[in-house]
Amino acid sequence: MSYLVATDGSTEGDEAVRYAARQAVAFYETLEIAHVLTPDSELVDGTIILPGEDAAVEAGQGVLDSARAIAEEAVDEPITVETQLLTGRPADAITEYAAEETVDAIYVGHRGLSEEREQVVGSVAKSVVDKADVPVTVIR
Repeated sequence: MSYLVATDGSTEGDEAVRYAARQAVAFYETLEIAHVLTPDSELVDGTIILPGEDAAVEAGQGVLDSARAIAEEAVDEPITVETQLLTGRPADAITEYAAEETVDAIYVGHRGLSEEREQVVGSVAKSVVDKADVPVTVIR
């Protein structure tokens, strides 16, 4: 049994990690921290460039390492933390992983780094709530 918290490294994501860590310790659960790698494109001299896979994985691992430290600092007791890099559309990747790994609950931040985009097309948090088969806690 475990709790899953998804983070993008934003302030709201960090708050979700802290909250989920406290819940995991309180209920003697493993905390799984996930970060979804999504292709970020840049326009350089009129050409769309996708960053290299190695750079994306390295950045994603940095988000997970930071989140692990945040989780460990948020609690006074030892906590079991596992990390996972996922790929794809964030809400789909999070809910599919939760279903495959049979997690007991999902925690997400209210808004992430892509706040401007989310206001136009709908937030990842809302999509996770809509698609998940387990309880979802949205942290503000």
